[in-house]
Amino acid sequence: MELQQMRYVVAVAETGGFTRAAERCLVVQSALSHQIGKLEKELGARLFERTSRRVALTAAGEAFLPAARQALEAAERARAEVAAATGEIRGRLAMGAIATVTAVDVPGLMRAYHDRYPQVTMRLVDGMSEALVRGVREGELDLAFLGVQPSFRTDDPGLGSRTLVVDRHVAVVAPDHPLAVLAGGDPVPLERLAGEEWVDFPAGLAARLQSDEAFQAAGLRREVAFEAKGLGFLADLVRGGLGIALLPSRLVPQLPGLAVVRVAGGPVREERLVWSETRRSPAAAAFLDSVPDAAGQTGA
Repeated sequence: MELQQMRYVVAVAETGGFTRAAERCLVVQSALSHQIGKLEKELGARLFERTSRRVALTAAGEAFLPAARQALEAAERARAEVAAATGEIRGRLAMGAIATVTAVDVPGLMRAYHDRYPQVTMRLVDGMSEALVRGVREGELDLAFLGVQPSFRTDDPGLGSRTLVVDRHVAVVAPDHPLAVLAGGDPVPLERLAGEEWVDFPAGLAARLQSDEAFQAAGLRREVAFEAKGLGFLADLVRGGLGIALLPSRLVPQLPGLAVVRVAGGPVREERLVWSETRRSPAAAAFLDSVPDAAGQTGA
């Protein structure tokens, strides 16, 4: 069994066909098919069902694919470790980030890292904190920048975590909203806001749970009338007078045209950097070393 054969199997599984897999692997299709057939003979099982219209993994193929990916990742790590031992950082770096990171300049970090380590291939995934930390846990990502409520669990075995900044939420309202007269004044108790119409992120997301947990802790109920997945659309709903929202104070400068009211007893968001301890490659270690330690900063 050879690594190249495993690469061919993974390529066919990911592209859905032998022709596209051969194009990805820069080989002729006959050579790729021959190597996969040779591997199937060695394993004593067919890995793919082939028809004139489609190629699909068999049950044996489904069982083989994760192990093949792990073997290829291990080989890549081995090459990277040898290169690092000779003073060279190379390989791949997959990272994730929420769209509202404020603690660090993620594009700036990536640019500086690429300038220093040009032989590392970088990939960035934009997503929600829950999906990103799952990607780190499952080995799809090397590290991720999250925005989560303090109770969010990132203390799993094999998972490293560092808090970059702690930020308190403020209420944002339309300029003509009755609460706008309180902008710039003393913090308003959460109880005073509970009866308002609310705009928030979808239920279950960390961005929403930060506010939900604060109201639950205060024994208060609120009605979320409008949900938005994106920060820009959420801000548009607030500007339109459809409701008010609670957002981390460090995000507010990105949202012009809103009045800002400080809140007493409101939600808290932690921006965290998480990474895999068990799969920490030299490329990932070098990037982690480049992230400034901003722990202890608190907004609002």
